[in-house]
Amino acid sequence: MANDLQLNLGALRSTMQLTLHTHHASRIWHGRSASEGRATIIGLNGFMSVMNKMKRGAEQDDPYSDAWMLRIEDKLNDTKESLRVLREQVDQVLSEVPSALSLGENLNVQPVRLPLFVNAQLGFMAVYLLAEYDDLARRLILAHHTALIDRSTLEHCLNEGAHALRSLFSLAQQYKHSGAHREDIAANNVAAQIARERFGELPQDVLEGSRRSRFAPPMIRRMTINEQQSKNNTATDEPDIESADTPEADDTNAGYSPSEEEEPR
Repeated sequence: MANDLQLNLGALRSTMQLTLHTHHASRIWHGRSASEGRATIIGLNGFMSVMNKMKRGAEQDDPYSDAWMLRIEDKLNDTKESLRVLREQVDQVLSEVPSALSLGENLNVQPVRLPLFVNAQLGFMAVYLLAEYDDLARRLILAHHTALIDRSTLEHCLNEGAHALRSLFSLAQQYKHSGAHREDIAANNVAAQIARERFGELPQDVLEGSRRSRFAPPMIRRMTINEQQSKNNTATDEPDIESADTPEADDTNAGYSPSEEEEPR
């Protein structure tokens, strides 16, 4: 009887929010508007939206989305390292406080709390980095307030951290879905040719799917490169049973090629 019981379970959800204490981190969240000599840069919210699209592209077996995930993951690691170096510098400065003096946490009396809706792990990694930058900014401001660093050092470190995050977001802005799948690449059809023309060639291991981001989703595999090549070779080796003079031979689709209006697979 228990086996006949059907459970209509929904998706798991968890309420999440990010608390920021500094205006510096808040500006990174919102992004940077275009101004004279400076292009628009998306904020953390925009970055997470791009990561969600990138993840969906990788799920659909788009090798270009896989390549982008690898690129973003490397950039995330570089940004994390940049913030780590800055954190070590400010920790060293704060360690010079005399033991007789106790410094508490430098917290905002009215922090901003932002709801999070993240579906991609690479988006979460950026959330952690912004939280790290917010903590770094708080400690830098404390160090300046207690005369451990001067104004120029404060501004330099804050700008270095902000630049690292904005560079990450700026890179993500360049992502575009290719509209091609690995099956298209193997068949070298119209969709594949358009993708190559727009985005260039990809390394073989990325095309085959053997090298992917550690957070890449399972692929909806259609046909691997090797499977397509094997199929093409088999078709080439098979003898042509029907001759051109056979009445039953159907040449309705002879010479058919997709039109420009036909949506690439």
